[in-house]
Amino acid sequence: MSRIFGTDGVRGLANVDITASLALELGEAAARLIGTGTRPDGTKPRAVIGRDTRISGEFLDHALAAGLASAGMDVVRVGVVSTPTVAHLTASHDDVDLGVMISASHNPMPDNGIKFFAHGGYKLADSVEDRVQELLGTQWERPTGDGVGEVEYEDDWAVDSYIDHLVAAVGTNLRGLRIAVDCANGGASELGPRALREAGADVVVLNASPDGRNINHKSGSTHPEQLQAVTVASEADFGVAYDGDADRCLAVDRHGNLIDGDKIMGALALNLRDNGKLAQDTLVVTVMSNLGLILAMREAGIHTLQTSVGDRYVLEAMLAGGYNLGGEQSGHIIASDHATTGDGILSSLLLARMVKENDGDLAQLTSFIQRLPQTLINVAGVDRSRATTDPAVQQAVMEAEKLLGDTGRVLLRPSGTEPLVRVMVEAHTQEQADRVAVSLADVVKENLALS
Repeated sequence: MSRIFGTDGVRGLANVDITASLALELGEAAARLIGTGTRPDGTKPRAVIGRDTRISGEFLDHALAAGLASAGMDVVRVGVVSTPTVAHLTASHDDVDLGVMISASHNPMPDNGIKFFAHGGYKLADSVEDRVQELLGTQWERPTGDGVGEVEYEDDWAVDSYIDHLVAAVGTNLRGLRIAVDCANGGASELGPRALREAGADVVVLNASPDGRNINHKSGSTHPEQLQAVTVASEADFGVAYDGDADRCLAVDRHGNLIDGDKIMGALALNLRDNGKLAQDTLVVTVMSNLGLILAMREAGIHTLQTSVGDRYVLEAMLAGGYNLGGEQSGHIIASDHATTGDGILSSLLLARMVKENDGDLAQLTSFIQRLPQTLINVAGVDRSRATTDPAVQQAVMEAEKLLGDTGRVLLRPSGTEPLVRVMVEAHTQEQADRVAVSLADVVKENLALS
């Protein structure tokens, strides 16, 4: 069997790729691996299951609970929450051994996914996920009688614990700020507005009426147009948009301009550094962050460390180096002083604190980061395995980098699943970025074409 886990758990079309039987088997396998039997105090290992608002999450929730309980784990189903809620519960409660989130994040409604968190709040390592997969469908001695787990539903406990954590993390009264919040009809529909209100902000809410089918539909971080209009019309100080499971956050300034993850990270990094709280004066980003962020950080005296694309690689680098801020251009931002994963609601609270304490607006606080023009071309029908080794392609890349100098860059990224190479070019002008990208794409197509 090929590997079913991707960079963020198991994900695919619900009831085709992600079925009730797969959820049950994953729950059983994870419980077998994490531990069965009883603790010294006589209690069983305990798992927490959360989900976003997709209609398919309901049957997957029950199937996972059945699998976990049949393998001897007690299960608490906490209902509709954000991914960071599950991570927080797994990190902050000694009696929670495993967290499970049912979500396909920013994907369309028909998709769904399953991701696991180990005790401590971190996603399972690749090697542990592989061991879970190896156990799927294998024979073993199942518990019987009192050995099976119990299943209960308790959402207030989960929500209250997470909200209290967020309000304590921001540590500042946000009274006087008006914030527009697009909840994407997802897991943040209750949590996002409530957290901001309990921190003192006046909140204008949109897309917080989930019906099981409207998650991410023309809303949230992948469709910020409505938020941009509402932020201006409501005279909000700024707006924030989450994705379906609220582990991402993009922002909009009071003038309706989009503030992406790069600008959010850069502004937060500068703010933390100025307050002596940015660990080793370093921000961790991926290779997809705009060169404008890297240059702005360099000018501000802040180091940047770049990783492969994916929040797990950002987190790995943060943990290895002792850094406390990192993330992706998409708005997946990790503030490890307060969270073990990207947290969109936490990011919005940290932004609000920064705006409140600096008596400014978000446009001013992020204006020192100037995005360089960028062009991305997907070259299909090519041998992606030779993208970084073909002599002609590498020569073309070297010539392009020499032409762009310090005011631009080239990135070739082979797709992980398709016969496709992504050619990204950043340059001083859009015209130059377009010209260089088209030239490189032609070289890739000519030299790597599949016969």
